Amino acid sequence: MFELSANLELMFTEAGVDAGARCRAAAEQGIKYVEIWDWRNKDLVSLAAALQETGTVLQTMCTIPMGRLVDPSTHEEFLLGLRESIPVAERLGSPFLVVTAGDELTGMGRQDQHNAVVAALRAAVPILEGHEVVLLLENLNSRVDHAGTFLDSTTEVIEILREVDSPQVRLLYDLYHSLVMTEDAATVLRGNLDVLGHIQIADVPGRGEIGTGTIDWAAQLAELRALGYTGRLGMELIPTVETVKSLRAISALAVAV
Repeated sequence: MFELSANLELMFTEAGVDAGARCRAAAEQGIKYVEIWDWRNKDLVSLAAALQETGTVLQTMCTIPMGRLVDPSTHEEFLLGLRESIPVAERLGSPFLVVTAGDELTGMGRQDQHNAVVAALRAAVPILEGHEVVLLLENLNSRVDHAGTFLDSTTEVIEILREVDSPQVRLLYDLYHSLVMTEDAATVLRGNLDVLGHIQIADVPGRGEIGTGTIDWAAQLAELRALGYTGRLGMELIPTVETVKSLRAISALAVAV
């Protein structure tokens, strides 16, 4: 079965604004893994206590700042933020830090921006070395949620990761973004599991819970299984109903596939 990870920014909001309270609410439903975005706006003492008390694992969190790798002038700030984020991830027990490339710049060639992302990630490698934290590069969709984003292709992210060539810089494959861009998981992931760190999901269209869109999720998850993926599935979705109810379809599929 696939283990599920709940995004606390979007799920279990019924428990209030505190990430620790949401973590406890997730644990009450048998969810053993959770995810957050920006750690700076969280009560980290509360979250750390909730993680420890419930035995929950923080699967992912974001490094800071996000979305600026295409611009070489921001790399020093990115690396400083990474240095700040790594000890927070270690304190909270998170194996993954997430980063995005940012919006495409005008007046700068696409290949130059591609090279800038590679350069930023290569500069991150020495900072990551010696830490049990992996940096995940995520591509977003440019058709619905992130118009103008530079990296909307999983294939290009994989190309970048091949150029960086470090086991501590890997792919966050968000199946929602990929499906919006009409990508096929088998096509983009086959032969590339060595650079894959984590997968996130949500239904299409709408980014709701499984069953609210048009995707055949039994087939999608079976495909991931056939490819050899045995990691967790991050539910980065916006429930259209109470979070507990939204879990039913994906929980049943995760066990069945």
